[in-house]
Amino acid sequence: MNQSTSMARQLSARSFHYHFTSGFKKYWQYYVLLLPALAYFIIFCYGPMYGIQIAFKDFNGRDGIWGSPWVGLEHFKRFFEGVYCWDLIKNTLSISLYSLIAGFPLPIILALSVNELRTTWLKKTVQTITYAPYFISTVVMCSMLLAFLNPNYGIINKFIGLFGRDAIPFINKDYMFDSIYVWSGVWQGTGWGSVIYFAALSGVDPSLLEAATLDGATRMQKIRYINFPVLVPTMVIMLILNCGSLLSVGYEKIYLLQTPLNTNLSEVISTYVYKVGLINAQYSYSTAVGLFNSVVNLILLVLVNTFARKVSDTSLW
Repeated sequence: MNQSTSMARQLSARSFHYHFTSGFKKYWQYYVLLLPALAYFIIFCYGPMYGIQIAFKDFNGRDGIWGSPWVGLEHFKRFFEGVYCWDLIKNTLSISLYSLIAGFPLPIILALSVNELRTTWLKKTVQTITYAPYFISTVVMCSMLLAFLNPNYGIINKFIGLFGRDAIPFINKDYMFDSIYVWSGVWQGTGWGSVIYFAALSGVDPSLLEAATLDGATRMQKIRYINFPVLVPTMVIMLILNCGSLLSVGYEKIYLLQTPLNTNLSEVISTYVYKVGLINAQYSYSTAVGLFNSVVNLILLVLVNTFARKVSDTSLW
């Protein structure tokens, strides 16, 4: 039994080596094109993971990473016992779930709607208009929001003033921060997010649509029974990826929109890590908080992927 198992492993290894070698010789140009992307991830994503160990050390620049003393889980304990811990987690989850609920279905709806347009120039115009906001930089976007919502000269408050109402300091209203952040992000990202769904819809067999038309199916019926099922695998993958980054709220936009009056609801893990790590130079502590954030995202990714694999035929692995 052991001998047969050993022979099977040897044959499997030889088969893998043969197919890899023959495939590399045949498609070596594609592997060369893959090298820049591979180098990017190795240098900028996997290489810096070497510094994760300072989350378990009392890092100082004089002794370096290796020379700094180990403190174990002291920084994690400090974070969980801190007064800001649960507020940070609550704010991060609140903004992330709001973004997911508001932003996830809209690219799907946009893709299905635009796909039904029969006028080519109109379809291209709508796609261009919806794609354009994605290419506005975060700094410019935040400057636009601050200008539009300014209580003195903002266009929104000017419009409100036409009805005899007092100006509203939107940015300084903490309970409005989530909506301002989320819906501006939805406006900016919906068009670009629909691209992947347009690509999936391009794979719909035209003969199915023609057959449905001959059978008297309405446009909504064709969307429901032909187009939408084609999008389901892509939707599941995108949902898994979004859930896997649920706590990864980017700090740039939130940091630029923060004011002293909305910090209690706008302070999230990423902005806290930025302030503590780069501004206050508490590198070990901020690394520990960031590592906790990444571990939670990893756990969520695995759980959602496992659930998706059990209830459907689509998953990341």
